[in-house]
Amino acid sequence: MKTLKEILLVIATVLFVGLFISLPVMWLWNWLIPDIFGLIEITFFQALGLTLLCNFLFKSSINEKN
Repeated sequence: MKTLKEILLVIATVLFVGLFISLPVMWLWNWLIPDIFGLIEITFFQALGLTLLCNFLFKSSINEKN
């Protein structure tokens, strides 16, 4: 039973972090990009995908220790 609670806690945490990161991306995109560049508005799941894509492309995989 303890393991089930831990799994549910991890799932809830991942969902909360995804919501916490993707909503500002969606709001800023939908506020700025259609007016500036004439592009369409995006949905929450598109914002989540855009956030993950940027994370994969621009996050450094090398741990730099000084």
